Amino acid sequence: MKYANLTGWGFYVPERIVPNKELEKYMDTSDEWIQERSGIKERRFFEPGKDTVSTMAFEASKKAIEKAGIAAEEIDMIVMATLSSEYFFPGPGVLLERLLGLKDIPAFDIRQQCSGFIYGLSLAEQYIKTGTYKTILLVGSEIQSGILEMSTRGRDLAVLFGDGAGAVILQAGDSPGILSTHIHSDGEHAEALFMRHPGSVNPDFITTEMINDGELLPYMNGKLVFKTAVQKFPEVIIEGLEHNGLKTEDIDLFIPHQANARITEFVRQKLGLAKEKTVSNIHKYGNTTAATIPIALAESMDAGLLKKGDLLCLAAFGSGFTWGSAFIRI
Repeated sequence: MKYANLTGWGFYVPERIVPNKELEKYMDTSDEWIQERSGIKERRFFEPGKDTVSTMAFEASKKAIEKAGIAAEEIDMIVMATLSSEYFFPGPGVLLERLLGLKDIPAFDIRQQCSGFIYGLSLAEQYIKTGTYKTILLVGSEIQSGILEMSTRGRDLAVLFGDGAGAVILQAGDSPGILSTHIHSDGEHAEALFMRHPGSVNPDFITTEMINDGELLPYMNGKLVFKTAVQKFPEVIIEGLEHNGLKTEDIDLFIPHQANARITEFVRQKLGLAKEKTVSNIHKYGNTTAATIPIALAESMDAGLLKKGDLLCLAAFGSGFTWGSAFIRI
């Protein structure tokens, strides 16, 4: 049996840095309030006319391809995780394929929001393990600043999210790379973190009333999301550890989805992980949803935080609710 190995990584963030102080111009908030609530100091916003979901994915992918030492033509499949496609349809996977100059290969679009990268990793691993494909490009890319309202009405979510992209190359190998992935969902609270409109159940799709009433804005029940996240994160990590006969102390580096610094710290303490083994970059980029894990992974690899043989743990929780973990031997 073949194993999926991580051989390349890269990330891209827009040039525009938006510090918390800038948001004070648009809404009733403060740098202190945002940092206390989320740990975020600044985020990146896309540059219209330059950045799109697929072009950012392209920039991150080029770096991952270069790190893997392969030609783009060696890619057998693309898996793209995003909630912020350029178009209502088609998804951005085929747009990335076009930018890479590729044809005829499959391109998946994964819409599991904050858990999208973990879900994509699980999908890609199966194709490699079965011998169907040898080289897969997995990307998380998001432009969320365009769907947020920079006002006091939209404040609760507007202060949290940012734009960016991260990519990895997964290749078939004889030694274990991805040890296991564990993915779950529960639709009971689907509307606790969602964007109702535009949707197919609306006879008029988009109306002036929807705009005026703020119904085109995303909604989050923050207390419920936090409460459920701090429960599911440790559960799915422990599930992976037990599956592989490992213990928490075997983890060399933990990269969680960057949703909130308080969630990361709660999970770190719950698992008994050392701070130096837990990656947090939310202060720089905010929550980039499907892109948070691959961005943090690429930064960690570039910084030399992982060496060959190390055990990497990834975990995410998000809208749906969906959640998952992955254990990777570098």
